[in-house]
Amino acid sequence: MSSDPIYSAQLEALKEKKKNMRLGGGAEAIEKQRKKGKLSVWERIEYFFDAGTFVEVGAYIELRNEFFGLGKKKTPGDGVVTGFGLVNGRLVYAAAQDFTVLGGSLGEMHGKKIASLMDMALQNGAPFVSLNDSGGARVQEGIGALCGYGDIFMRNTRASGVIPQISLIMGPCAGGAVYSPGITDFVVMVKDTSYMFITGPEVIRTVTGETVSMEALGGPEMHSGKSGVVTYVGENDQDALDWVKRLLSYLPGSNAETPPSVNSVPQIEMPADIEELVPANVNKPYDMSEVVKNILDINSFLELQENYARNVIIGFGRLGGTSVGIVANNPRESAGCLDVNASDKAARFVRFCDAFNIPLITLVDVPGFLPGTDQEYNGIIRHGAKLLYAYAEATVPKLTVILRKSYGGAYICMCSRHLGADFVAAWPGAEIAVMGPDGAVNIVFKKDIDAVKEAGGDAEAKAAECKQEYIDKFANPTIAASRGYVDDVIEPAKTRSVLLAYLRALSTKHQEGPKRKHGNIPL
Repeated sequence: MSSDPIYSAQLEALKEKKKNMRLGGGAEAIEKQRKKGKLSVWERIEYFFDAGTFVEVGAYIELRNEFFGLGKKKTPGDGVVTGFGLVNGRLVYAAAQDFTVLGGSLGEMHGKKIASLMDMALQNGAPFVSLNDSGGARVQEGIGALCGYGDIFMRNTRASGVIPQISLIMGPCAGGAVYSPGITDFVVMVKDTSYMFITGPEVIRTVTGETVSMEALGGPEMHSGKSGVVTYVGENDQDALDWVKRLLSYLPGSNAETPPSVNSVPQIEMPADIEELVPANVNKPYDMSEVVKNILDINSFLELQENYARNVIIGFGRLGGTSVGIVANNPRESAGCLDVNASDKAARFVRFCDAFNIPLITLVDVPGFLPGTDQEYNGIIRHGAKLLYAYAEATVPKLTVILRKSYGGAYICMCSRHLGADFVAAWPGAEIAVMGPDGAVNIVFKKDIDAVKEAGGDAEAKAAECKQEYIDKFANPTIAASRGYVDDVIEPAKTRSVLLAYLRALSTKHQEGPKRKHGNIPL
């Protein structure tokens, strides 16, 4: 049959058509994008997926609206490439917008393609990755474009906690287009070529009189450091895609699976001088990330939101090859206090790990919640309660280590035994109390100190004596251990081996919560 000249001509025509379809808006438009430092839509897809594994879905779909001259601009695919393939050997679904076709704008059929693929990803239990590069809603299609966005938002919500959802912002993302990324689990932007905001600079200038650039309003630096919307900023398209590939390596395909384990190069043991990273003086700052890296398998720590709410560290790592989630106070920033942003950052991460069966390791060195009118006015009560709720709700294995101090409500909040921690350890000298000894002395022993002062004695010496008494009776870890709130006081150098032993012991943990539609987290 292949020798039939008519059939052969049809095959050649098909090949030529598919070749032209891959050009999207044309070679000239693609070159224009490259000059801006961006890969073409197909270059992105081929870079992201394992070679030869991507299968396109819905390639022939076109826009239906012919108003306002759209009939002359019909292009197969309608400005988005959808399909599935393998990323490091694992199934992933993806939708990639093509800015060369009508500015990547979303219309009715464009939205239907993405929504249909999201249904496939959900039904088959595989991650969904969206590569956003769009001018927003296609104004010429009116409510059809709004319908497209609504269909996507609905599926983002249905898929939440069922399959991992990752958004890459690889160009403009404005108006309603930002809400799909806002629902997804992780958002990645690209330096110099991407931005996202609800209303652009011109609208803001018209309505409020403010003058602001697109970069200052919705660029990667703002979203990674101020708003907390962005998880990671890539140096270019390739770096952003590489980071997402690495992120996927820590995650299961769905909530029905356990996280992948790898034969990573493990630490044999932590260095004996690990405690030297942590100053004995509880008021002296240090970088908690260095402690994290020494506990986990070599080169396995992937920090998230590194530039946002730096007083708490979150990220994925591996312990004995198993994926784990890390939450840790960072005394290098704001003394490691919990505040509004840190609480939100940690709470959302805890809930993600719980949804996808990823064990949690919490490293504690916290003096309390950050005091001040700014924090109270911004709702520290409500935001701090999110972290309490997230830890209390989580049913995955929860392991906690208190390094130096854990005071007051923050002690409870940072995955204490009272919030369901499966294992709590403390380093020698860790202070666990309602408040630090210096503050407590002024309350508990105030009368005694005042009496010495009035009698002409050495009030400072009395205060020091009282401080030591407070530490001996309340602040040291053996007191908490004697009541069962700390399981073990461990040598710092044995932290990794102890955590690894408990992680293995808890690998089959199963815990059912009360029957309910859903809880009401204080959003």
